[in-house]
Amino acid sequence: MDIPIEKKKFDTTKILKIGGAIALVALILFAILASGGNATLNVKRERIAINDVTKGIFQENIPVNGAVLPISTIYLDAVEGGRVEEKYVEDGAVMKKGEPILRLSNTDLELSLINQETAVYNLITQMQISQTAARQNTINRLNQLTDVENAYIEAERVYNLNKKLYAQQAIGRQDLQEAENNYNYQKERLELANQILKQDSIAVQQTNDQEKSSYARTKNALDLMRKKVEDLIVRAPVDGQLTSLDAEIGQSKNKGERLGQIDVLSGFKVRVDIDEHYIARIYSGQRGTFTYKNKPYTLMIKKVFTQVVNGRFQVDMEFEGEVPEGIRRGQSLQIRLALSEEKEAILIPKGSFFQETGGNWIFKLSEDGNTAYKTDIQLGNQNTEYYEVLTGLKPGDKVITSGYDIYKDIEELNIKD
Repeated sequence: MDIPIEKKKFDTTKILKIGGAIALVALILFAILASGGNATLNVKRERIAINDVTKGIFQENIPVNGAVLPISTIYLDAVEGGRVEEKYVEDGAVMKKGEPILRLSNTDLELSLINQETAVYNLITQMQISQTAARQNTINRLNQLTDVENAYIEAERVYNLNKKLYAQQAIGRQDLQEAENNYNYQKERLELANQILKQDSIAVQQTNDQEKSSYARTKNALDLMRKKVEDLIVRAPVDGQLTSLDAEIGQSKNKGERLGQIDVLSGFKVRVDIDEHYIARIYSGQRGTFTYKNKPYTLMIKKVFTQVVNGRFQVDMEFEGEVPEGIRRGQSLQIRLALSEEKEAILIPKGSFFQETGGNWIFKLSEDGNTAYKTDIQLGNQNTEYYEVLTGLKPGDKVITSGYDIYKDIEELNIKD
């Protein structure tokens, strides 16, 4: 007798199909929850950074690096070219103004000096000869004038005498006329002699002036040539330290070639590199601060160099008030450069969250501190320590400021101890 076999309600194939359908539904539900803004994630408190939102004084600033330089640097250039014959000091020497540094030789320049000196001596000799001749000529003119004056006086005496005699009819008309003619002739000779002497004096004075002017020009040229020869000895232009000297005995240096530099040791300045993004916001008078040996110091911008090189420009800053003791040339300083005035603002400490959110949202903790919710915010300016909060947070709130890279798509965080 046949025994009927009862058919199973669920075979293996059906079970697999049902299991797949359930998994698919679960996956869809998870995707819906995740994309619907209700995704949560458990995080350990020790793995995140929690900070308070505060209200305080805020000033926008940027971190910049500066290098300490002497307050002034004087460059040494070869005023005249020549061969290096002697070095009196080496790099690092502390110099006084006028002290010699090195000596050059230039035979062409020295020969020109000798020729110029000879020209001056020849001109002086010619001037002496000319002046002697002029004096002799003047003496001759004066002697001639004396003779003419004497003749005039005699002619005048005779004429006056003859007029009396003629009135007494002691002489004739002819004798009186001769005396009068001679008197008029001597009178004209005297006037002409005086005129000639006057013109001669003017000519002598003009000649003397020309000779003096020529001598002065030649003497100036000689002085200039002597100055050029003196410049072959390179001297310190100011008190300071010789920080570089590019010259060796036997080297030939061209006119205008850089020989070295002297740093003025009376003070220091700081040369700062700044990103070109801030060039429109940087001006003289802005201040920056830095800490040296646990003590704060202040710098002020004195000069802005607007030329941009490799995306950066430079400014010179000088110490305002006390200069740090022991600071040295070439030392690097980390400076906070202020870009705005101080004001009161809502603040949150800077953190890695900004890289993922761009400052548009943040995780804010609940009152019990066990949950954090994604909250929209708006940030303003920033400095080296804080962001300025414009909207979305208030003083006393707590926020997560560490990085969001592993839960940037999460809406809610459950914070576990």
